[in-house]
Amino acid sequence: MTLAFELSALKRLGDPNAAFSDARTWTKYIGVVSEKPTYVVTNFTRKERIRQDFFSGPRGVKESLENVMRQFDTDRHVFVGTSDEDRAVAEEIGWEYLPVEDAAEAAEWVLAGDDDAPADPFEDEGRDDWP
Repeated sequence: MTLAFELSALKRLGDPNAAFSDARTWTKYIGVVSEKPTYVVTNFTRKERIRQDFFSGPRGVKESLENVMRQFDTDRHVFVGTSDEDRAVAEEIGWEYLPVEDAAEAAEWVLAGDDDAPADPFEDEGRDDWP
């Protein structure tokens, strides 16, 4: 299986690193995709010590998932997301969609409380001192 997390879904987990480590035991490839700039994804995964097999880079979610599907030939491609838009993208390009709440329940991952997530200063898209 190839498993892709939308960045917002990964941030909903109480311990993203533990979830990634657990998922590595039953997936072949795992990574993070997002519409956010590359440095936002890189900053989060580095901070959480997450080693990913792929990431979206400068591409958006749809193009990234299409590229991953071409590059990583597995029996299943599952996209963990948080929104109806995530579901629509997955269905449009042939990925299975799984809401993060369902994935967490099935894998026994803990979801973070909405108040537990600290603000990430690197995500302020209004900043003009970032590329």
